[in-house]
Amino acid sequence: QVQLVESGGGLVQAEDSLRLSCAASGRTFSRFAMAWFRQAPGKERGFVAGIMWSGRKTYYADSVEGRFTISRDNAENTVYLQMNSLTPEDTAVYYCAGDTVPYGLGSPTARYAYWGQGTEVTVSS
Repeated sequence: QVQLVESGGGLVQAEDSLRLSCAASGRTFSRFAMAWFRQAPGKERGFVAGIMWSGRKTYYADSVEGRFTISRDNAENTVYLQMNSLTPEDTAVYYCAGDTVPYGLGSPTARYAYWGQGTEVTVSS
């Protein structure tokens, strides 16, 4: 059974940085693309960043491009989201997601069948 457990959320001030982690178990982590999504209050969940199974390619939403960095450590079965220059608009619950099929690109349109429970990020102005 695939399990994804996020950590690292919290309350920060605008312009601060935060790093989220997602620990995966239950399948061969290194074969699957991973992604981060977020859902702000009153809004739909949306794609934030994705990373190819090998880590060679990454995707970002326009709103976070240049501020956020997704990375993965296949030896540790963990994917990270480094968030810099945070703004109140980044306030949301952040979810880690795993691709359904192996060897994917981590694109926004991939089918992510596995989800973590979410970690809350609040950015105050």
